[in-house]
Amino acid sequence: MKINPFRMERWQSTWENRVQFNLSESGVHPMTPAELLELAGADAQDLLSQRLIYNQSNGTVELRELVAAIYPGATIDNVLVSNGGSEANYVTTWKLLDPDDVVVMQAPNYMQIWGQGENFAREVRPFHLLEERGWAPDLDELDARVDGDVKLIVVTNPNNPTGAILTEAEIDRIVAIAERAGAWIIADEIYAGAELDGTWSPSFWDRYDRLVITAGLSKAYGLPGLRIGWAVGPADFIADLWSYKDYTSIAPGTLSDLCARIALNPETRPRIYERTRGILSENLQPLEVWLSERPDTFRYLPPRAGAICYTRYDLSINSSELAQRLKDEQSVLIVPGDHFNMDGYMRIGYGVPRPQLIEALDRIETVIRSVAS
Repeated sequence: MKINPFRMERWQSTWENRVQFNLSESGVHPMTPAELLELAGADAQDLLSQRLIYNQSNGTVELRELVAAIYPGATIDNVLVSNGGSEANYVTTWKLLDPDDVVVMQAPNYMQIWGQGENFAREVRPFHLLEERGWAPDLDELDARVDGDVKLIVVTNPNNPTGAILTEAEIDRIVAIAERAGAWIIADEIYAGAELDGTWSPSFWDRYDRLVITAGLSKAYGLPGLRIGWAVGPADFIADLWSYKDYTSIAPGTLSDLCARIALNPETRPRIYERTRGILSENLQPLEVWLSERPDTFRYLPPRAGAICYTRYDLSINSSELAQRLKDEQSVLIVPGDHFNMDGYMRIGYGVPRPQLIEALDRIETVIRSVAS
C-alpha cells in the first residue's frame, strides 16, 4: 500500500533536533525524569528497580485505572494505552475505515487522520473553523457534508493549530449530526489540560455510543518522550482495538508506563497542569507583544489552549519557503500553514523556555525584514 507523506511530521522529525530554536513543537518544555519525580514526591528507587519486562500490552491495570478516572463513568475496559496519541489515532482509523468510506474532518487540524483517511478510505471532506468567527466551527457546512457514505467525523478539541475550544452546544450539535448518519466520532483531546484560563475544555466523553477519544501525555503534561497515549471508547470496541495494536508497537515501554502512573496520580496531575499553564501564561505575553507590534505583517486570534499560536502573515512568500528560510538562515523551526493546507499562515510554538522564545522571535524578525524588503 502506498501512503501519502505526512508533511508536518516529516518536516519536524527531520529538523527538530538539528536546529537551535524549535518553535514547531505544540507542547510545553518537557520535564526531565528528575523533575517529574520531584513534582510527584516520588522515590527514584522505584524507577531504578523496575524490572524491564515486556509490559502489559494494553497498559497496566493501574495505568488504565488512572486514565479511566479522567473520564467519568469509564473503567479499565474502556481504555487502551498506546505509544503516543498518534498510535491511538492510527489503530482507531485502521479499525474503522474501509476503502469505500468517507471521512469528514475539522479543518484546520493536525493532519495525521486526514492522511490516514486518504490512505484507508475513499474520500476526506473538510468542515471549517471560521477565523472571522473566532475559529468557531461551521456546523451548517458539517451538516451538509455528512451523508450516508460518511463513516467517521474527526475533531480536535482544543484545536491544533488554532488553540480554539468548542462549546458544549457545538459539541452537542456535532454529536447530533453524527448520530443522524450513524457515523463514528474520533475526538482528539490531547490538549485538554493546557487551557490558559485553567478551565477544563468540554469533552465529547459520554455523549454518544460511537465515540473514541484519543489523548496522551505529550502536550498538556510536558512528557512527550514517554510516548504514552490512549484511546477511550466502548468496551467492545476497545477490546477489538487491542488486537490491532498487536500488529504495531505491541506494548508501551515498561518505564514509560511507570512514569505515566506517577504523572497521573491524582495528587500529581494538578501540579503538572499548574506547571504547564504557568509556562503558557509566562510565554504568551512576549509573543503577543511581538505580534501586536507588527500589525502590518501579522493577524492572529489569541489561543485559548496549547502552546501554539496560529497567525496569518502578509508577505509575498509561500509559507513553506518562509519556514525553509527560517531554518536555513536562523536555525529556527516553525510549522508552515501549507502543512494545514492553508498557505499564508504559520504556527509558532511558544512552550520553550522564555529566553529561547525571545531570541527566536528576534531571529524570525531578521528574515521577515529581509522578505519584506
